[in-house]
Amino acid sequence: MKQQLRNLVDRKVLLERMENGENDRTTVSFYQYARILNPAFFRDYLFIHWNELGVLGRTYVAREGINAQISVPTVALEAFQEHLYSIAFLDGVRLNAAVDDGKSFFKLMIKVRDKIVADGLNDTAFDVRDTGVHLDAEGFNALTAKEDTILIDMRNHYESEVGHFKGAITPDVDTFREEIKLVEDLLQGKEEQNIVMYCTGGIRCEKASAWLKHKGFPKVHQLEGGIIEYTRQVRENGLENRFIGKNFVFDERRAERISVDVIAECHQCGTPCDDHTNCLNVACNLLFIQCTSCTEQYQGTCSSKCNSIIQLPEEEQKKLRRGVKDSAKIFNKARLRDALKQDHLKSGRSGSIGVRASNQGPSSGRQS
Repeated sequence: MKQQLRNLVDRKVLLERMENGENDRTTVSFYQYARILNPAFFRDYLFIHWNELGVLGRTYVAREGINAQISVPTVALEAFQEHLYSIAFLDGVRLNAAVDDGKSFFKLMIKVRDKIVADGLNDTAFDVRDTGVHLDAEGFNALTAKEDTILIDMRNHYESEVGHFKGAITPDVDTFREEIKLVEDLLQGKEEQNIVMYCTGGIRCEKASAWLKHKGFPKVHQLEGGIIEYTRQVRENGLENRFIGKNFVFDERRAERISVDVIAECHQCGTPCDDHTNCLNVACNLLFIQCTSCTEQYQGTCSSKCNSIIQLPEEEQKKLRRGVKDSAKIFNKARLRDALKQDHLKSGRSGSIGVRASNQGPSSGRQS
């Protein structure tokens, strides 16, 4: 009998299992650039072993390496690490443990991709191994405290909106692909300055720092292990925490709180808030920030239009979402602006619609 290598259980059932699960789990992430000759075979190998251990989460495998964000039963963590380190190119790879563990993933998904991070770069055009200088938390704090250091957030707008490092440039973009080109343009004329980059777990900075060095910026540095590892070191070593707000994560938790600061606002009413949600209209699924009051008013949707849709019978909703592709653009800022615009006009609210730096356009950077 052929072994099942993907999940077939209904999403609602899996979500209920996650919420009601009593066993402790540990959320970890890791990545490694390596040459994988047969990503499909490697993908199946991982799925078989990880599924037996009860691993949940999202992993991408490509010819260039692996990028994983997963949840492991705590009792199986040692067995998982032993299996992981038995793979030659993953022996000793750093596992970034979550800051705020919570309930993160509800199913195991391992996919083969062209790249482990969609960057739009031609990897044959530069040496991807020639990365920036890696900084620990102490070194990061010291270098970014200098006035002539340029600090850049290599994440997207919806990530930096709820949390970022003090003094960082936070590019107003939807994707990492957009950001690399934007950052290169922003740095023109600053080739001799110290540049420090950071992201969630470090993987985006690996490629971006190598690209910038290739483009003539020799003084590039990157935060090793990203915000996750920085936070761990700060807490363990009693260092100054220079990160304000939340660290956005791509799982059911949506964020890890790093400091008590709330630097964002509800996209619907402007109340201070940094809680992300996905619109409950399945055809929309837009990611946005919503306070408890607006959650009640709009019933977890992003607009009056979506709220009216979820009141319809399920069969009617299915008809409306046939052929609709918007649900794949859950992080799109322009779509967020359009979704909120009509309700703001009806309410008479003026000015920004609650999306930070919306007047700067989709390809600009902002100093925070």
